[in-house]
Formats: sequence, structure tokens, C-alpha cells
Amino acid sequence: MSIAEFFHMGGYALYVWGSFGMMALLLLAEPIMVYQQRKSILQRLRRMARLNEAESS
Repeated sequence: MSIAEFFHMGGYALYVWGSFGMMALLLLAEPIMVYQQRKSILQRLRRMARLNEAESS
């Protein structure tokens, strides 16, 4: 089996490598999206805490 045959995957290369590529993209995007969501939630909680503090005063 040559390298070219391996990468051709018996005619299924587009499906196989496309699947690997999509999964790699998702694995990279997930932590970025979690970080952005966490940042947004923390900002909202800080804003709510400031509002509650202002109402209490």
C-alpha cells in the first residue's frame, strides 16, 4: 500500500478526510465558544451585582 492509496482511501477520501477536518474544526471551536459564553455570563453577573448593590444603598 502506497501513501497515495492510503490518502485516497479506496475512493472515500473526501468523506473520510472531510469528517476528520470537520471534527478538528469542532474540537477547536468548542473551547473558544465556552470561553466566550463564560465571559458573557460573568459580565452579566457583575452587572446584576452592581444593580443589587445600588438598590440596597
